[in-house]
Amino acid sequence: MAPFEHDFPFDPAYGHTLDDLLLIPAPAAPDDFDAFWRARYEAARKVATEPEIGPLEDERDGVRIHGVTFTSVGGVRLGGWVALPADGSAEYGFVVGHGYGGRQEPGPDVPLPLPRAAAILPCVRGMGARGLHPGIPDAADGHVLHGIESRDSYVIGDCVADLWCAASALHELVPELAPGEGGPRLGYLGESFGGGLGALALPWDDRFGAAQLTVPTFGNHPLRLTLPCVGSGEAVRSYHREHPEVTEVLRYFDAATAATRLELPTLVAAALFDPSVPPPGQFAVHNASAGERELRVLSAGHFDYEGLAAEVAELRAARRGFFGARLGR
Repeated sequence: MAPFEHDFPFDPAYGHTLDDLLLIPAPAAPDDFDAFWRARYEAARKVATEPEIGPLEDERDGVRIHGVTFTSVGGVRLGGWVALPADGSAEYGFVVGHGYGGRQEPGPDVPLPLPRAAAILPCVRGMGARGLHPGIPDAADGHVLHGIESRDSYVIGDCVADLWCAASALHELVPELAPGEGGPRLGYLGESFGGGLGALALPWDDRFGAAQLTVPTFGNHPLRLTLPCVGSGEAVRSYHREHPEVTEVLRYFDAATAATRLELPTLVAAALFDPSVPPPGQFAVHNASAGERELRVLSAGHFDYEGLAAEVAELRAARRGFFGARLGR
């Protein structure tokens, strides 16, 4: 029985208990999975990101928030925000991914997990107020299918590269964080869509030292294709019914498969009930993580419920301790 009353035509808990969820594995990787992603990472690192910081837009929670633009793979110019310490130099750095609703402003991603931190909050291509790009749908159901015919054209691969380029841009904007200057490794924060992108991006990038993935998507695609939902996964399920060969493309974009290569400390916040991102996929990402891992179990994701604010506060406190212990000097 689902833990919450709802009007969905399916059970957003999918009949699973926590014990069930902790046993869900990752699919096997294609033979050239690592080579595919390493080549994409190397190409992204060669991009001259040429970041440009805009005027001050807000000051709160110990940071000054500016607009920012930078170049990603394919010469695509993207925007977003950069948060800089209001006083003194940055001692920590974060790249902050966003959900499939895009990002219209920095919003609840500020305050950052640690004081004296800087962060870049990019809008990946096609999404959010500052990531719109001609030809790429800005609605999740269209975006998740863009270029899906091939692993080389699938937009998700370019969105992962956008995160790598965002990290490069942050290092250029805040030189004291750059590895060559003896700066600390970066932290990554990603929720939902941003959580799935993070799982795909982080195994190949040694500039990061720790990550938080909250209700991550793209975990265990073979299982996801069997589970109804109201999120972008349903668009993929519908496409798969007409194009079953897409399973071969999706094998390269499975967040749980990528997590088997994810060796940096990772905090996963996974939900027991979620109508948008089926919990079995979320837990598959946690279960597969190859390095030090910490799990925070949420009552629900993508769903309003009594007690939500308290769980969010508890998660924020947990991430402060998590990143403080792993990125702290």
